[in-house]
Amino acid sequence: MTQQALTEAVYYILLSLLKPLHGYGIIQNVSTLSGGRVKLAAGTLYGALNTLVDKGWIDVLPENPESRKKEYVITGAGRNVLKDEISRLCELVDNGKKIMGGDS
Repeated sequence: MTQQALTEAVYYILLSLLKPLHGYGIIQNVSTLSGGRVKLAAGTLYGALNTLVDKGWIDVLPENPESRKKEYVITGAGRNVLKDEISRLCELVDNGKKIMGGDS
């Protein structure tokens, strides 16, 4: 299990990077995945991306000479963190349903 719960922003960034994406693509994908509820500002995104690179959870892809856009992709370590977080979230939902009774 991960040491600490992921923020929603980091969770959605990691989900978005199961396929390589550039910053603006990540912002759009996070908005789509969350039904518009989570909106990432550029400063927040790039701060998070730098942190995730430092942790080894994502990689920066080699630059394409035909594009100025930097692309990112999740690493094996990042996938493991994401899987652990999904398991943690499922446990939270399951426990809530048990206590609240059914699909409440």
